[in-house]
Amino acid sequence: MRKESYEFLKTIQETPSPSGFEQPVQRVVRDRMKRHADSIETDVHGNVIVGLNPKGSPRVMLAGHCDQIGMMVNYIDDKGYIFFTAIGGIDPSVVPGSRLVIHTAHGPVDGIIGRRPIHVLKPEERGAKIELREMWVDIGAKDKKEVERVVRIGDPITFRLEMSHLGSDFVTSPGLDNKCGTFVVMEALRLCTVKKLKCALFAVSTVQEEVGLRGAKTSCYGVDPHVGIAVDVTHATDYPDIDKRANGDVKMGAGPTISRGANINPKLEAMLTATAKAKRIPVQFEGSPGGSGTDANAIQLTRGGVATSLVGIPNRYMHTQVEVVSLSDLQAAAKLIAETVAKIGPRTSFIPD
Repeated sequence: MRKESYEFLKTIQETPSPSGFEQPVQRVVRDRMKRHADSIETDVHGNVIVGLNPKGSPRVMLAGHCDQIGMMVNYIDDKGYIFFTAIGGIDPSVVPGSRLVIHTAHGPVDGIIGRRPIHVLKPEERGAKIELREMWVDIGAKDKKEVERVVRIGDPITFRLEMSHLGSDFVTSPGLDNKCGTFVVMEALRLCTVKKLKCALFAVSTVQEEVGLRGAKTSCYGVDPHVGIAVDVTHATDYPDIDKRANGDVKMGAGPTISRGANINPKLEAMLTATAKAKRIPVQFEGSPGGSGTDANAIQLTRGGVATSLVGIPNRYMHTQVEVVSLSDLQAAAKLIAETVAKIGPRTSFIPD
């Protein structure tokens, strides 16, 4: 991966973007893409829309949501402990012992989620299910008054943001779901700057996917594309204790996935598949029997319907603070999308036969 591209990925991974509070990472996207774009706008919802050859035909939209799961300050007790609710799908079992950051108007505040040591737990409490409402954040304050000097109800919380390497090709970080998707769609647009596009291309860093595909709905309505490609993470199944019979066979480092099924336009899927073969880009395939639960679902159903496809980035340990993706998969996904977009012109038909 190019050094500049890697630095962009690292920067967005280490910038906070819990659903509803994505603008810090959106500023990074705007700053990075202004040198490659013919147009950049931020809509009222906070989606960043980067345009290339905007007068071309047809209109193609790439979507990667930039929001990550997180938490929100909900209650502060008299002793200065902070209780919270979930933003998106938090698994309570992975939360105790975490290092966190509360993002306040006064700047970031470090905290931890404590838990009674195993030594003082009753035998029946050891290994028992724990709920989010039973956990608290400790910022080292002496009482509620000290906390309230910097922390407000409604402040967002994330796992401590840091990207690091596992081996030569893998990286681990909170929020790879799906800031790495934002990276891929912006990298694909950058690759298209050296191509003679016939279509109009709009790469969108969408907001609030984790709380209901909200940014994809509004940005797609505004862009009004004929063709849409969503990029999101998908479950890698190459580690112990995951059932391939239920989740398919998806390997890290073997390329992005191309989805097939009801959420997918068959001609666009065939074009992606043919491009992968012609350009020798490694890909894998994944079934999508209904709505995919990604931005692709919202895009497909916008206005009179959009020819939609979904490209997946294999991801281990999704919705934990140690998500893992492959850098080579990210590169392959961006190249696959850029090469496919370059083939789309005014005469390209996506009407199913």
